[in-house]
Amino acid sequence: MTIDNDQRIDRLVVQLQDSRKYRSLGLPAATLRALLEVELARRHGEKEALKAVRQKLHNIVAPYLGDPDYPTALAALERAFQSRDPLAVQETCRQILAAHVSTRERLPFAETFYRRLFDVTGAPMLILDLACGLNPLMLPWMHLPAGVRYYACDIHAPRVHLINRFLAHSGLPPLAEVRDVALDPPPVQADVAFLFKEAHRLEQRLRGCNRPLWEALRVNWLLVSLPTSGMSGRRSLIDQHRRLVSAILRGLDWQVEEILFENEIVFCIQKS
Repeated sequence: MTIDNDQRIDRLVVQLQDSRKYRSLGLPAATLRALLEVELARRHGEKEALKAVRQKLHNIVAPYLGDPDYPTALAALERAFQSRDPLAVQETCRQILAAHVSTRERLPFAETFYRRLFDVTGAPMLILDLACGLNPLMLPWMHLPAGVRYYACDIHAPRVHLINRFLAHSGLPPLAEVRDVALDPPPVQADVAFLFKEAHRLEQRLRGCNRPLWEALRVNWLLVSLPTSGMSGRRSLIDQHRRLVSAILRGLDWQVEEILFENEIVFCIQKS
């Protein structure tokens, strides 16, 4: 890449970060740079490239899946923890989780969901939650051992801040960070890694990125969940997502066990 092109990408990264739509999200520069490099190479001019990048960002950030108002959510969490009532904390988490489609769909069977996962993996002491969304706020339903360490990664800075405040109030180290796992797999060593309802979206964004990500993870178990149907609920995606996971794992001798829920299929992948 030439110096001029590198400087042009730097300028466009700042332009996107400072745009009205994205300035509050704190998106990683590496994510924006990777998108710009691809689109500038295939489009005629900056205008077309920026349009294509914004379309991809819309899919990555996925505002159509919902999000809480983060300052309001944080204030509600602060009040709940100040009450010293675990049920108040759990109910506040439930209300925040209901703002996002992915975690809202899991709430009705949350207790069963994590119990069945940990029946397979054993109770983890080190968890790595990749492209975590709001999932760390499911901790009250996980019933994890005292002293657990919960690492989480997401590209949405306000979300990461909320998660870290929640972890700190829960008596855990605030180990969430802004990181694009597709470009920069975390080096954390963990018992279990979660990749919930994201593998297909990562593949749409950057074809082939799942295999190197999964191989790079220093974990005993990788739990990959995918939706069983599209957002309309009319078309089954189970076979399609089984083929996706099978293709990613082709040639690897990792053991896989499936757990099927009403709207989510989890592939429990044992790496070691």
